[in-house]
Amino acid sequence: MHAVVRNYSGAGAKQLFDLLEQRKVEVESVIRKVPGLVSYTLVRSGDGGMSVTVCEDKVGADESLKVAREWIQKNASNIHANPPVVAEGSVIVEIR
Repeated sequence: MHAVVRNYSGAGAKQLFDLLEQRKVEVESVIRKVPGLVSYTLVRSGDGGMSVTVCEDKVGADESLKVAREWIQKNASNIHANPPVVAEGSVIVEIR
């Protein structure tokens, strides 16, 4: 499995997460279409938040990055949030 963490902070991050929360049904619908999706979590922090995506392989994780970027460009470009800091890698332990 492969995981991607996108950390949004700074200018526009709080507003972006307000929008993601308001439109969470739509966000969930878009992310569910990612091939090999295992899990997706949005976490709010003090100044923005992060998303954690786990997929069966790197192909799915890369697709999740693309889908998230496209959704933000289409629905939140007016917010002008800073691009996320992205970290990704192979999953070592998964507990459900």
